[in-house]
Amino acid sequence: MTVRRFLGALGALCLAFLPLGCSRSETKAAEVSKPADLPEPVVSHTQADAEPGQKIEHGEVIVGPSEAKMKLHAQHHSHKLLETRRVPGRFNPPSMKEVKDFALSKKDLDVINPGPGEYVHVMEGQRHGYRNLTIGITYTAPGGAPPMHTHEGEESHVLTSGQKVMYALGDQLFVAEGPYMINIPPMTPHSFTNLDDRVAELVVIFPTNVWEYDVLDVFPFASEKAKALAAEAKAATAASR
Repeated sequence: MTVRRFLGALGALCLAFLPLGCSRSETKAAEVSKPADLPEPVVSHTQADAEPGQKIEHGEVIVGPSEAKMKLHAQHHSHKLLETRRVPGRFNPPSMKEVKDFALSKKDLDVINPGPGEYVHVMEGQRHGYRNLTIGITYTAPGGAPPMHTHEGEESHVLTSGQKVMYALGDQLFVAEGPYMINIPPMTPHSFTNLDDRVAELVVIFPTNVWEYDVLDVFPFASEKAKALAAEAKAATAASR
């Protein structure tokens, strides 16, 4: 009986401490798995890489507005076209015969810096064996945003993390919470800004093998409406934690 009582007491003691042990393990696991913030990227090209007569800023070739481009924009919106931006550097299309031609690492991509707190690793299709596809992976810091811009073709944004991003799409302002996909029609002025306290990595997709966009003379997130929308979204996030 003494042995049985001892074993019973020991079992009860283990059960009593089991929740505490689980709690500590879960807390420790959560601390270990907490993601560290991503280091800020560095642009791939500078003015030193420019060809004669070419202007490179923030890792991008800058081209002044042509008359044809201005007429095209006038058909779609009332904003002023400032410039066109492209990826710098000459390239030789891959032979698409080796595994390395098909499997790209993010570090193999050109990096540009379209706006404050906004970088993009650009997979421009024509440089990597694609005929009808270009993809970018953004580094969008908290509060980071590209300038308001357009593309001649459509675009899709994909965010797989549960973060909040505010969009300007045409004349509309709205907050999207990931995971999500956003459809951006051709020639629609748009931008986005990260409302989270961590870097957001959006995947941006284009059905063309050329990376090109036109910058406009408006920044939508400085408006009182945008500030109020951002404050409301951040307050809701804080309340849910």
